[in-house]
Amino acid sequence: MQLKNRRLPVFRQIGAPLAAATCALLGQGTPGDVVAQELMPWDIDTSFLDTRTALGANWEMPITRLTLLSVGASLSDEYDYTHTGLNARLARDFNNRNTTLSFGLALANDTISPVGGSPVPLTPMLGLGNSTNKRGDQSKDVTDFLFGVTQVLNRHTIVQFNYSLSQADGYLTDPYKVLSVVDPVTGNPVAGPAGSGLARYWFERRPDTRDKQSLYGLLKRDFNGDVLEASYRYMTDDWGVDSQTVELRYRWSFGTGRYFQPHARFYQQTAADFYHTVLFDGAPLPTYATADHRLGEFDGLTVGVKYGQATARGGEWSARVEYYTQTGDPAPGSAVGALAGFDLYPDLNAVIAQFSYKFGRR
Repeated sequence: MQLKNRRLPVFRQIGAPLAAATCALLGQGTPGDVVAQELMPWDIDTSFLDTRTALGANWEMPITRLTLLSVGASLSDEYDYTHTGLNARLARDFNNRNTTLSFGLALANDTISPVGGSPVPLTPMLGLGNSTNKRGDQSKDVTDFLFGVTQVLNRHTIVQFNYSLSQADGYLTDPYKVLSVVDPVTGNPVAGPAGSGLARYWFERRPDTRDKQSLYGLLKRDFNGDVLEASYRYMTDDWGVDSQTVELRYRWSFGTGRYFQPHARFYQQTAADFYHTVLFDGAPLPTYATADHRLGEFDGLTVGVKYGQATARGGEWSARVEYYTQTGDPAPGSAVGALAGFDLYPDLNAVIAQFSYKFGRR
C-alpha cells in the first residue's frame, strides 16, 4: 500500500523573458517585439495551492502451483482531478517454468473538475469573470489490456515480449490548453473578444476517443555477474502519434554488493494529426486542434549513471544522476511573418538527481 501527498505552490510573478519562453513551450509562441501585453509580468494568486493524495494497494496469491493472480486498486484526488482504478494480472508457467504467459486488465475512471469550469472546445477565451462558455465536470474511462510472454533461453539469457492495447473514451481535452490566433501574413496576434482586453485564444479540442497499441521487447543477459538490459517499444494510436523507444542499461558489479549502472534512453515521436503551433485568422476552424507540445513531433535523449551498494541488514542505497535533452519541431507552415525569427519549439534540458534507500528483510 502506498500513500502520497504532494503540495505544489505557485509563484506570484513570471517576468517578461520567462513569460515569452513559457508561451513558446506551450505552443503559444509569439516574438517578444510583437505583443507587449503577453510579456508583462503575470500576477498569480499567491493563495493557490494544489494538494494531491494517492492511495494504492496490491494483493498477490497463487491459484495453482503454476498460476499466479495479482489484483490491485488505486485512488488519487487533486483539487481538480479524481482518479479511481482497478487492475488484475494472471500469469501461468509452462515448459518447466521456462515460459510464462500473462494477461493483464486495468480499468480506470477519472473525473475532471477544471477551475472555473470546463471550457467549450474551440471557443475563444473570454474576459475575467465571463463564464458563458464554461461547463461543469467532465469524465473519462480508460481500459488497458496486456498480453505477454517471458522465455528463458538459457541460464544466462531471458527475453520478454508484450502487446498492449489502451482504449480511452470521454473527455480527453486539456481544459487549460489554448491556441494563439495570428495574422497569416504578419504573424502578429489578433484582437480577442470585444472588451476582454485579450488577444484571441481558442480553447483546444481533442477527439473523445483514443486507441493506443504498443509492442515491447526486452532482453536481459548475464555476463558472470554483470547484467545487460536492452529494450525496444513501438507505439501507435489513432491520433496519428507514432513513437519508438530504445533503452539500454548495463549493471557492472564489483566488490561486495556494489554496482555501477550506466543508462541511455532514446525516444522519438511524430506529431498528432491535429497538432497546430498557432491558428491563422480567417482560416476555417479545424475539427480538432491542440498546441500541446507533448503531442508535437520531438526527440528525447536521456543519459546517466547509477551507483548502488547493499547494506549489512539486507537493504540497498543508491544514487542516480541523469541528463535529459529534448528537441522538437513546430507544425509545418507556422513560421510566418514575425514568427519566422522566433523559436516556436524551444529545446528542453534537465538534470535529474535521485537518492533512494530500500529496506531489507533481515
